Amino acid sequence: MGLDLWSFEKKALQKGFSKIAGIDEAGRGPLAGPVVSAAVILPVSFQVPGVIDSKKLTPKKRYYLYEKIYDKAVSIGIGIIDPFEIDRINILQAALAAMVSAVENLAPQPEFLLIDGTFSILSPLPQKAIPKGDTLSISIAAASIIAKVTRDNLMERYHQDYPQFGFSKHKGYPTTSHKEAIRQFGCCPIHRKSFKGVKEYL
Repeated sequence: MGLDLWSFEKKALQKGFSKIAGIDEAGRGPLAGPVVSAAVILPVSFQVPGVIDSKKLTPKKRYYLYEKIYDKAVSIGIGIIDPFEIDRINILQAALAAMVSAVENLAPQPEFLLIDGTFSILSPLPQKAIPKGDTLSISIAAASIIAKVTRDNLMERYHQDYPQFGFSKHKGYPTTSHKEAIRQFGCCPIHRKSFKGVKEYL
């Protein structure tokens, strides 16, 4: 018997909660761009094979599942925190703030939260933090796909504004080519100025 990706959702359902949101973020590690969180409420009838942690999927498969999740989800909320705010409050606080924002943008609102990671978020709603939740919960896995594709799309858009950095390729992560571009061109407005690899070139 394989891993049951519905086990956390089933436990919440047994406690009487019907609208259960999975929450995850994308973009804690990059040197540029926003951190993006997604909150997803799936129907109990949701049956789309292949929904797993977004990091284990090819971009093509991620996008296919992104469309399927949008098509079938009860509700999806997105939270985006920009680089200025990341520099102001630090990346962990920014990721948690993005999660709060994603939950607030859900309609209908959830009754219970399943959160990827070890931290709870500032919300009156009952919640459970699940380390490696994107590999253990179907709702969190769905949120990881939505967050990742949403952020990737934003970085594609930023690539048009700042083509010299190659954001469409590395999405702002600290690749060799990205670090070389920062050395050559300095920083652009979406770089995270508090991050090692950027602040040295201010």
